[in-house]
Amino acid sequence: MTGTRPLASVSLDVDNLWSYMKTHGDPGWERRPSYLPHFIPLALEALDELGLTITFFVVGADAARDDDARALSLLTGGGRAHEVGNHSFEHEPWLHRYQPDALARDIEQAERAIIAVTGSRPTGFRGPGYSWSVELLEVLAARGYIYDASTLPTYLGPLARAYYFRTAKLNKDTREERAQLFGTFADGRRPIRPYRWMLPSGRTLLEIPVTTLPVVRTPFHLSYLLYLSRISEKLMIGYLRAALAACRVAGVGPSFLLHPLDLLGGDQVPALRFFPGMDLTGARKRALFHRALSVLGEWFSLVPLGVHARALVSGPNLEDRRAYAGVPAAAMPPAGAR
Repeated sequence: MTGTRPLASVSLDVDNLWSYMKTHGDPGWERRPSYLPHFIPLALEALDELGLTITFFVVGADAARDDDARALSLLTGGGRAHEVGNHSFEHEPWLHRYQPDALARDIEQAERAIIAVTGSRPTGFRGPGYSWSVELLEVLAARGYIYDASTLPTYLGPLARAYYFRTAKLNKDTREERAQLFGTFADGRRPIRPYRWMLPSGRTLLEIPVTTLPVVRTPFHLSYLLYLSRISEKLMIGYLRAALAACRVAGVGPSFLLHPLDLLGGDQVPALRFFPGMDLTGARKRALFHRALSVLGEWFSLVPLGVHARALVSGPNLEDRRAYAGVPAAAMPPAGAR
């Protein structure tokens, strides 16, 4: 899946069973039940079949646990060279509510755990639940990160949050804590193309959004495609091809997002049957995973996010956007705009 085609990056957020339970308000998450010892070998086998090297965003709390650490060590062991990114330590989608000192501690703690297990220091970050803040960007830039990949420019975040709340076991305080889970309608006005943050400190940081369909801003990462497949696999592939064609026309190299539940079915993780698409079996999901990634590879050369980031930084036409603490990204003007 290489050649003269434009670049697209593929990444996988290694969200564990306990992190879904925690966000959903399910009891027992504190014991940190895990599917990583089963999932990581499964994911690596699927990627090996496609000849793909991608970015895995790892949660520090999992890297700090022995059984999960052994599974995560496979990402960079045995001749594999997947990129490892930071997905925070505690995987809390309300990361934007953290104070700067708490952010710094969380990022550093996750880094230490990830380095100890994989031997690789993260240079990229994705916030859980697409959570971010200017204070977070400042912490990342100060620690030498090359890119952030936390933004999802879509109008559908509040709809996803409404569905999640409808099935969740949350009290008033926890609902308030999760009030911006999956983002706001204003996120639909964020840029789709990667850009460079100009931070208040004077530092800069590359932002690579999770790509959505140009103009209409609907998602096409694999979780959404799998949901469409429940209607028709033909519809799923047709929508994906239309999205990729629109990206080519718009000059956007997609950042394509994966999650563990894109490969694990409700038959394997019954505790998460509430999640959309979990009525599909694991075997069915793996077949659709292979089909979707193969189609993506017909249009673009697929690389980890770090490779994509370095190509973007060294290339032309990267827009600068000033970041102001407390101001939504959609309202932040390009650098130089009055």
